[in-house]
Parts: sequence; structure tokens; C-alpha cells
Amino acid sequence: MAIKDVLPRLRRERGLTQEDLAKRLYITRQAVSRWERGETTPGIDMIKLIARELNVPIVELLEMPEQYCQSCGMMFTGPDQHGHEADGAETAEYCRWCYDDGAYTYATTMDEMIEDCAPRMAEAMGWSVDESASLLGAVLPTLKRWRESAA
Repeated sequence: MAIKDVLPRLRRERGLTQEDLAKRLYITRQAVSRWERGETTPGIDMIKLIARELNVPIVELLEMPEQYCQSCGMMFTGPDQHGHEADGAETAEYCRWCYDDGAYTYATTMDEMIEDCAPRMAEAMGWSVDESASLLGAVLPTLKRWRESAA
């Protein structure tokens, strides 16, 4: 769902006006209005601030497909991208680059995963490496692999 579709609902659910949210974000009310009308889209760092101010996971504000790798965050866009369990069954949770034969394909830290994935994400999305790393730094902690390792 686009930010223009979710932002007004989240803002209203919290009893905030556009002016209230703008003040919390140190921007103008007109900027919030433009986002909610779909005229402009906030950058990744601003989306992170909006998520913090509305107390929602950043993925709730992003146009992410319902299914994406629960290790690296890669969006599933075609066939043969899913990993496999030990019995050969395809898993819906992980990509084949992160998970195969019922286990993660390599040991890594979250920081190493961000460093590895950010350049590819930047190239695919037309963003800077810093923007991609910033987004991954916000999204990865919400994914199953990293939630489980933090527990």
C-alpha cells in the first residue's frame, strides 16, 4: 500500500492533524498534505521518522509486497527465488540466496547483511547506497531471522 493511502489513516488513528504531525517532524503541514495526496513521497530517512512518530514498523509505511525474504528483505518478484527446506519443499519465508536445504546458506551479522545488500538494492531501486543501507537498517530488525537471533 502506498504511503498516501496509509499515512492519513495512521495519523487520524492517533488523533493527529496534518499540522500536529508536521510539527513533530519539523516540516510544513503542506509537505504532509502533499504526501497524503500522493503528489510527493518522503525520502527513506523521513519515512523512518514518520514510523517513529506514529509508533509503527517502517514496513507499514513502505510499498512492500506481502512476501519478502525474512533474512535479507528481498522482494519475491519471480519464480525460483525461494529457498528450500531439508525435505526439498519450497519455503515461503526465505530467498534461495539466504536459505537452502533447511538452513541459512551462510553465517552473517545484520551489519554484514546490510553492507552486502545495500549496493545491490541501491542499483535495483535507483537509490544511493546510504539510502539503501538506512532502509535495511530499519527493516532487517523486523525480519524473522534477526528477531530470532535477538531473542
